[in-house]
Amino acid sequence: MSSCVLHAAAAPEPRAGRRAWIGLAVLALPTLLLGLDVTILYLALPALSVELGATSVQALWIMDAYGFLIAACLVAMGALGDHVGRRRLLMVGTAAFAAASLMAAFSPNAPMLILARAALGVAGATLMPSALALISNMFAAPRERALAIGIWATMFALGMALGPLLGGFLLQRFWWGAAFLVAVPVAALVLVAAPRLLPEYRAARGRMPDVAGIVQSLLAMLALVYGIKELGRGGPGWAPLAWMLVGLALGAAFVRRQRRLASPLLDLSLFGHRTFSAALLVLVFGLVAVAGAMLLVSQYLQLIAGLAPLEAGLRLGPPALAMVAAGVGAPLLARRVRPGLVVAGSLALSAAGYLLMGIAGSGASFVVAGFALSYLGLGTIAALGTDLVVGAARPEQAGAAAALSETAQELGIAIGVALVGSLSNAVYRMQMAGTILPSREADDLRAALLDSLAAATARADRLPPSLLDRAREAFLEGFSVSTLACAALVSALAALAAILLRDVGVGAVPLDATARRPQRR
Repeated sequence: MSSCVLHAAAAPEPRAGRRAWIGLAVLALPTLLLGLDVTILYLALPALSVELGATSVQALWIMDAYGFLIAACLVAMGALGDHVGRRRLLMVGTAAFAAASLMAAFSPNAPMLILARAALGVAGATLMPSALALISNMFAAPRERALAIGIWATMFALGMALGPLLGGFLLQRFWWGAAFLVAVPVAALVLVAAPRLLPEYRAARGRMPDVAGIVQSLLAMLALVYGIKELGRGGPGWAPLAWMLVGLALGAAFVRRQRRLASPLLDLSLFGHRTFSAALLVLVFGLVAVAGAMLLVSQYLQLIAGLAPLEAGLRLGPPALAMVAAGVGAPLLARRVRPGLVVAGSLALSAAGYLLMGIAGSGASFVVAGFALSYLGLGTIAALGTDLVVGAARPEQAGAAAALSETAQELGIAIGVALVGSLSNAVYRMQMAGTILPSREADDLRAALLDSLAAATARADRLPPSLLDRAREAFLEGFSVSTLACAALVSALAALAAILLRDVGVGAVPLDATARRPQRR
């Protein structure tokens, strides 16, 4: 057995041809689309909240219903793509994403927009693991695969970079729903190009996927992330605890079922490898900090710095370009420097960026500079962390491994929006508690003041200037507390990466899944 493994390891990997690299460009399109959808809504949120009359809780749901549904469905969709065909699932998901985007663009109220965002999450869950798994099929050589994944992750970053700029441009000329219509022409291009340029791949075994396991994983993720959101929104209580316990119980049942199956959705032995597990942890909590900070920074630029959406988008462009540079440069640097050191160093710079944001006060330039440092770390962990995870899987399991990587990232984004946004709101409300208005409409205005700075700004013409200034100070206090919490979290991640990823060699494939997996009987 060991001699066979050594022989297989010594065999040269086939290099990708021209068609594979052109196919990578096609896979970059839905990835670009997903990146756009993450950030284009940050700048639209204040405008659509006012127009739809959304409360602060509904606004958070509009933001993170998308991420929660992606996180809940990714494992199921990754396994489904392995069986029905990854290209086929990619095309179905692309068409569904375009349809859900149209639904979101013309939503008449906040609940309908939340539902549309949830539908976008389900559709997005089909796109991400399918694209990433196809990359692992198209690029067998480790170095080429690492570079291709870096480019793929960079396209997501480029979408995030273009999102604020494009969103600001559209909001300045059209209504907020135009931000969702960008997906339609991009989806049409993918549907035309994919059959001609992408290979089809499905697992060799012909048995049906584990439907019960798919249902268990989906319900477990939904219950767990909903409980986490409610905990962040309302603090400790029986309801969020009950939801989290239900999620954990369903997750435990899912794990027990997977251990019994000959062909599980996920090979749980992957989690026994320190590098694999550490990479997932870094991805989850790195995204928690970035997503929460992005929500606050986009609000800061419009509500505190007073920038128009287009100008705010232009300010967010350079930080996202720093993420693009890190996404491309990190895999190349990791050929000469140990990947663990690259990840740890970039996270240390990110922690410095969060610290700068936390102490910046009302200095918009310092906030943007700090955010650029935080994005530098995001580009690095997205590229190298993803390669560490996907490189662990056999080709027939690449869809499930890709789903794990994307689940980690989307779960991090959803939790970051919920927890960091809720922490900032909690500090704001504590600062504004006890506000008294000498007005007949005191109850209405006081409710707006206590809800959020966005709600208070929407009623600025009816508020005394002193109270509006107090609301801005309360927002800045919540902004500072939240970004300093992110700095502490990312500092801990930098230390974790330096310790747990220290054994990954320079330019080496981090995990040899074929050699370390026991054979099934």
